[in-house]
Amino acid sequence: MASASASECSHRSVQFECSRHAAQAGFKRPNMQERLAATKLENDKLLPSPALVKGNPETFPGPLVLPGDEIAEDPEYPPQSLQEWFDEEDRNSVTPSRRTVYVVPPPQITNAVDFLEPWSQPKDNRQEDRVEPPLTEEVHEYLSAFYHGLPVKLMPRSTLRLVRWNSGATAANSTSKAKAQRPRFVGLQVSRQCVRIRIRRSKDGVFDGQLNLNDLLDAAISMLPKDAYALLFLVNHDIYEDENDDFACGRAYGGSRVAVVSSARYNPNLDEVESVERLHAWPASHCESYTSAFCDAADEDSKPKKTSKSRTKTKQNKGNVGSSTSRVWPMEAAISIHRTLPIEGLTGTSLAALWLGRVCRTASHELGHCFGIDHCMYYACSMQGTASVGEDASQPPYLCPVDLVKVLHATSTTAIRRYNALLQFCEKPHRKNEHIFAPFAAWIRGRLVELEE
Repeated sequence: MASASASECSHRSVQFECSRHAAQAGFKRPNMQERLAATKLENDKLLPSPALVKGNPETFPGPLVLPGDEIAEDPEYPPQSLQEWFDEEDRNSVTPSRRTVYVVPPPQITNAVDFLEPWSQPKDNRQEDRVEPPLTEEVHEYLSAFYHGLPVKLMPRSTLRLVRWNSGATAANSTSKAKAQRPRFVGLQVSRQCVRIRIRRSKDGVFDGQLNLNDLLDAAISMLPKDAYALLFLVNHDIYEDENDDFACGRAYGGSRVAVVSSARYNPNLDEVESVERLHAWPASHCESYTSAFCDAADEDSKPKKTSKSRTKTKQNKGNVGSSTSRVWPMEAAISIHRTLPIEGLTGTSLAALWLGRVCRTASHELGHCFGIDHCMYYACSMQGTASVGEDASQPPYLCPVDLVKVLHATSTTAIRRYNALLQFCEKPHRKNEHIFAPFAAWIRGRLVELEE
């Protein structure tokens, strides 16, 4: 649970391979030879360096595949190699005329639709508990490092405004005058154009209301500059995809070059509601004691029939944090830093940094789809699919070797330059001792040692 005490687990043993649930779910991870082959292009004489693509488990562990995780629910989803990415017909290539990534801040709310203002905060959020939402400028800065090599530009906030939609449609079957006057739509004014955005009451009651994700994606397409390789639209409000959907956190129309990410559900004040771990968030999500207990709890809930000798054991690759070996591997370094960070009683500044880190990870993920990158099945990776906000927190901010070579191919930079840009971001004074960023910085430093050896 998010409220667990840091003293409850020391994260001493690390889970480098998939959890035992992976075999139960029917997931067969590509082997080492297949993972290496996935980093290469056919007939390419310029092979990537072995250090870049080797994928040591102490640096790039396997996906956890815990009960309820995306891969556990869809274990046969096909992996995407570098060659398959390169050959993808719907992938947009970076060209001299279309190479800029745009980041669009949340729209201004006009007086005509000021009822939307409180919708960006959870209903039960007390004023004194409120956390400052992520600044678009900081997300922009992170993405500039993540996609180092390409220009990443921030659109001015004055570009967008939420306004009244003049169709006259209001919520049906309302029982009060206030509800009867609540519209079914609002308008998103983009320059001279106004895009209709459906709105509704939140189905799970966490927020007062939500904006429709598909309409926001349409709006993103309408504002796409001619020189844009891709565009990311950030919103503070909760979003939903269709009427059967409780909520969504983001979506990309990769072929259309646009993505939308909502920061709403990543609010640390919702961690208990969304079953988000802090004690065992990445990198401590790879704590062997945690993964074992998680699988045990799921096994107990499912109450499987006992078998005597028919059950096969998955070979586990485990390591100890803080062992006597002189080499400190990236995951060990990251977990050691995570272990020093407070779990309870976080300051407002630390909660804001935690919220920022979560949004940055999802923003980089959704933009990855605009680069034609599919969900990762090779490693624990920021391009993994996710089935919940809780699973989101267990996934790393880094790209695995397979997806890294895709991004390097698209951005025409080097791994070392990219890692140094990310390290510079994470080591800013107001981030270097915070969740996500401090462990990520430790991981990057260890990774740079690998690449420079």
